[in-house]
Amino acid sequence: MIGEGRGPAQDGDRHHSDDLHRSQDDDDQNGDAEAQFLLDDEDFGTYEQYELDDVTSQPLLTSSGPRGKKVGSRQSSARAARLSTQARFIARLRGPQQPEPNVIRPFLPSVQKRPVRWLAKVLPHAWQKTVVLVLFLAAWAFSLAVPLVNSKGTLRDASGHVVRHLDCVDTLWRRNNECGLDGIDCQPFSNASFAFRCPADCAGVRVLNPRHVGPVDVNYRPLVIGGPVYRGDSFVCGSAIHAGVIDDASGGCGVATLTGAYYRYFASDQHGIESIGFDSHFPLSFSVAQDAVRVKCGSQKDPRQLLLAVSVSFTAALSLFTTSPSVLYFVSFVGIFAHVALVSDPPNFSGPSDTILPALVSQFVGRLLPALFCVAIMYYACARRALRDLPAGAQVEKTVLWVGGFWVGALSNHTFGWIPLSRLSAHDLAQQPGAKAALAAIVLVVALVVAQQAYSFWREARLFPHLALYGLFVAGLLACLALPGLELRIHHYILALILLPGTSMQTRPSLLYQGLLLGLFANGVARWGFDSLLQTAAALRGDALWESLVPEAVAPLIYADDSPQRISFKWLPVDTAASFDGLSVLVNDVERYRRFFAGEPLAEQIFTWTRDPAAVHTPEYFRFAYMRGGGALDYSQAGTWFVNATWSQGPGYYR
Repeated sequence: MIGEGRGPAQDGDRHHSDDLHRSQDDDDQNGDAEAQFLLDDEDFGTYEQYELDDVTSQPLLTSSGPRGKKVGSRQSSARAARLSTQARFIARLRGPQQPEPNVIRPFLPSVQKRPVRWLAKVLPHAWQKTVVLVLFLAAWAFSLAVPLVNSKGTLRDASGHVVRHLDCVDTLWRRNNECGLDGIDCQPFSNASFAFRCPADCAGVRVLNPRHVGPVDVNYRPLVIGGPVYRGDSFVCGSAIHAGVIDDASGGCGVATLTGAYYRYFASDQHGIESIGFDSHFPLSFSVAQDAVRVKCGSQKDPRQLLLAVSVSFTAALSLFTTSPSVLYFVSFVGIFAHVALVSDPPNFSGPSDTILPALVSQFVGRLLPALFCVAIMYYACARRALRDLPAGAQVEKTVLWVGGFWVGALSNHTFGWIPLSRLSAHDLAQQPGAKAALAAIVLVVALVVAQQAYSFWREARLFPHLALYGLFVAGLLACLALPGLELRIHHYILALILLPGTSMQTRPSLLYQGLLLGLFANGVARWGFDSLLQTAAALRGDALWESLVPEAVAPLIYADDSPQRISFKWLPVDTAASFDGLSVLVNDVERYRRFFAGEPLAEQIFTWTRDPAAVHTPEYFRFAYMRGGGALDYSQAGTWFVNATWSQGPGYYR
């Protein structure tokens, strides 16, 4: 280790430096032999020895032959000059003649050594340290398990029913026409209630693809419509936070009561969530309130803030008191991976509370084993070089840079959540405000980091092997891009695996970057699993728009003097009707019409909507979509039938 002055680690660095010198000399000799072979050609004639550094200042060849020989001599001189220039350029790219291995020389090493010295004094034998390490890990696991069981175990309401655990994006009404005609698959609409429990950090959860709310499309904001009575497709947990029933920082429990149809959902800004207004009617509404279950849930709030402090303390203590790179690396990874998978960013699970914790543990174990295989390779490929022979006088720096960076990456859903960049797709970059500027800034930062790391590799004369490695990476990605029918998707964990080899050196920036990338890998795999590098367009699309053709309706027929009032629609024929199965119509975001072309061609279809003007005092919104495979494609923009029976068509989709 390197502390104050020369130590064993520096001797090791000298040996390593000698090896690099010998390797450089061998490379230079091989380069000279190669240049000699290239110059040894019968067209060159006879030549005299020359200096590579001054080939243009003296003749390379002497010849008494004819003029043709002299011309050949000049050509060979130019060729030799080019070869010498290339040789010098390649030699410079390889690095300095005497490589300079990067070694951290810590600040105040005597102060940073104190934890290790104290531990060696208290526990002088190796077996004692092993026993303490086992007890340390057991205490860490116990401190993690007890709050988890208490917060995610079985919970019953005042009536003895199992409380339902909800995810942040759970709703009572599904998007578009997924509830079926007239919402039959999302009943009951009223006269029902249930107790629920929400995790923490739901206030910042947003929709990432447009959702229809009457005349507008909502995107990149929490889907909470109305308040204190909420539309049925609102996020239940977001609505509970908006109503003040639960706390965003720790989650909590409440009771949702289904109240049936409701008119005019008013927008308001409460408890950090700005709800969305809707000025018409919807068949399913709900309210949220506290109940006797709240008392039982008081000790079972989401413990992620408490457990974050516990886990950070354990990893920091481990880093301060150990000098073993393998112990620090693997123990920290397993602990932080478990924290992400079970506490800070668990996968989306909803259902009876007695099924949540077993499902989380099962998925955690299933993802941990292949993740350990990957990080083991990364340890021997790059992390060991950065952590091995790290001086004991750098314990605090190692903790701040490597462990701190690890936590920043692992908590990327919080630490990088402010960046307006959700997914690297053309659609998101075009739709999300600030996404293109954020991507440009990220690319610039990454370019600066790459340049700085490349210079450090050049100082160690290790730039060429890494350039070759990243050349293979680029070639592989280009090959993936060329595959037909598949799209390349660079996930968090893939990006981390690609960049980690660029941190295989012992510098302070490398410690920070390496920890950050390992944290991104842990977060990506623990949260989403090993999602494929290549995905089909359908899998990549998710619930995004299809960018499909939408039906064009002719001007509707309105019967305003009748009671009830009626409005009828017909649609223009479409050349590609054979590729569609049928037609769907939404009225106020509820499917009210579904017909298939096999039974009734498009030209014969007529949709008529009726309303009682004495009962309905709000506008109504109409959207049309083709269907394929039993599901609806993109719906048109909304046309509005006002209270006075006049019609306003959506821009671009009606004639």
